[in-house]
Formats: sequence, structure tokens, C-alpha cells
Amino acid sequence: MFTIDATIDAVQTGKKQFVKTFVQNEKIAEAMNTFIDAQAAYTKQAAKVGTDTLATLSSEMVKTSQEAMKFDYTKFGEGIMKAYTATTSKK
Repeated sequence: MFTIDATIDAVQTGKKQFVKTFVQNEKIAEAMNTFIDAQAAYTKQAAKVGTDTLATLSSEMVKTSQEAMKFDYTKFGEGIMKAYTATTSKK
């Protein structure tokens, strides 16, 4: 997450430097800087939610995989064979 925030800050700082260099009107520069700050806050929040979602999905996939590994296939196979044997012996 630190790398994502640092990247977002670097891009937004570049935008602010551009405004500082090329925008001469103070009111316009202030409005643009406010917009840049809002972009930064939104982008950081979106990145955080995306990262948290990915972490949750990954964690749940691992849990599901671990539960699947605990499944007793031998017992399942024996149950199927008993059911099959019972079905075929009735005929």
C-alpha cells in the first residue's frame, strides 16, 4: 500500500508543480490545487479498497482450498460404492 500511495503522491505533486509553474491567476491555481487534492484523496481511497478487497478474496480462496484438501475422498468413494452396490443388488 505504501508504494501505491507514494506513486499517487508523486503524480499529484507533478500536477501541482505544473499548476505552480504555468498558472498565473491565483484563484484558478487554488481551484486546480483543490481539485488535485480531491483527486489524490479519491485515488488513495479507491486503491485502499481495491487492495483490501483483493486481500479478502485471496484469504477466502486459501481457506476454501484448505477446506477442500480436508475432504475425505476415501470415505466419499466408499459411500458411493455402497450406494451403487445397493442399487445394483436390487435389480
